[in-house]
Amino acid sequence: MKKHQMWQKKFQRETGLQERRFSNKELRALIVPLLFEQFLNLLVGMVDMVMISGAGEAAISGVSIVNEINNLAIQVLGAIGGGGAVIISQYLGFRDRRTAGRSASQLFTLTLLISVLTGAVCVIFHTQILETLYGSVEADVMESAKTYFWITALSFPFLGLYNSGTAIFRSMEQTKVTMYASVMMNGINIVGNYIGVYLLHQGVAGVAVPTLVSRMAAAALMLGLCLGRKYELHAELPSILRWDSFIQHKIISIALPNGVESGLFQVGKILVSSIVATFGTAQIAANAAAGGLTSLCYTTECAMQLAIVTVVGQCVGANDYGEARYYVKKMMRIAWILAIASNALLMAVFPVAIRIYGLSSGTEQIARTITLMECVAIALIHTPAFVLPCALRAAGDAKFTMYFGVISMFLARVGCAWLLGRVSWERELPCTWTGDCGLHSLFSGIEAGSGQNSAWYNAIGKNTALCIQRGIHKIDRIAQKLLRTTRR
Repeated sequence: MKKHQMWQKKFQRETGLQERRFSNKELRALIVPLLFEQFLNLLVGMVDMVMISGAGEAAISGVSIVNEINNLAIQVLGAIGGGGAVIISQYLGFRDRRTAGRSASQLFTLTLLISVLTGAVCVIFHTQILETLYGSVEADVMESAKTYFWITALSFPFLGLYNSGTAIFRSMEQTKVTMYASVMMNGINIVGNYIGVYLLHQGVAGVAVPTLVSRMAAAALMLGLCLGRKYELHAELPSILRWDSFIQHKIISIALPNGVESGLFQVGKILVSSIVATFGTAQIAANAAAGGLTSLCYTTECAMQLAIVTVVGQCVGANDYGEARYYVKKMMRIAWILAIASNALLMAVFPVAIRIYGLSSGTEQIARTITLMECVAIALIHTPAFVLPCALRAAGDAKFTMYFGVISMFLARVGCAWLLGRVSWERELPCTWTGDCGLHSLFSGIEAGSGQNSAWYNAIGKNTALCIQRGIHKIDRIAQKLLRTTRR
């Protein structure tokens, strides 16, 4: 009987008649709301920057440097949610909804603990943190940063609850729910920004307070939905208030390496931004404007990262590595197409889009250079560098991506930014982004080239790893040529 089933599966694979776990329609239903949701999430930061631009470049610079620190907390909380999503997806793939429900409750427990601690530290020591990292910035920039930092730090616990709720619903493939929650959160934020900046004239506080209020509302909505019994998976308040060591060990085994990698990656970005801060207000403002525009191109990457965790996690939970291999290859192709298309679109509309920031001509030219270099990196290299590792994490191999992600961060991003931005001081800001291109090239090259030593190579498939490796080697050569051309 087993032999017959084995031959039947082989025949289905070879003739293309095998029924897949996720149809094209189901993948679209999963990915499209995630794309929209990620776009709206990034819109929060962009709206803050655009609204505050009326208060001058000092205010823009203050919000920009704080966002680098806030993103560190967001990355850590996102890593915890990602770890929970992997475990929940695997249990759902195994058809164990009871343990999946316990995992959902414990995800809230862990997130709440970490987010409250992080928020408290940032509120209490916000002045010391900013002066340590950005002590050389101008006085008016520092004052704006302090105000924005302590108010937004109050929102970390609510952001943690929101992230946990969205992770649970993504694991259930209910991405429309998370999209609607994102619409509500961003709507509150945009209306609040308009009132705070243009009607009440509160400057940076006028954009910080609406961010806090919008996250509070989104957290209340997602927590209420997760505690309800309308969907196949739900959390329970008694379980949230109790520490389950068995489930927490599973979540932390994925979340901790992912959190260390994401956190240190953001630390590297903060170190690079501290180098940028020494170049002056114009360069900081250009970096902020370019970062706001290029963040739109990250929406496709972020959406595919979330989608691939759900799909591969359920395949691995069902012990179907053939399906996992198939969907990783398919979703990598989709991610690459979306990345190239979104970055090409951004460069086409850049001359019009940059005007919303009201920058001077010199600052705008710097922003143009940064945007071009970042778009090339995102389009060509981000998919294997950041989407593929999510497949590894979904298969339970989070340590591998952590080791090589951290090594490449400090060798390539921080090292090249310091070398090209500080030593080759005459080129200043654009050279820090040259270092960024080098980071993505090195990270993806190391990761794919070392695939045969990872769980990806053993569990997901040799042919896929070798195929991606060849593609990355070609992209690596292109990135190196770009680096040499920029240095000339």
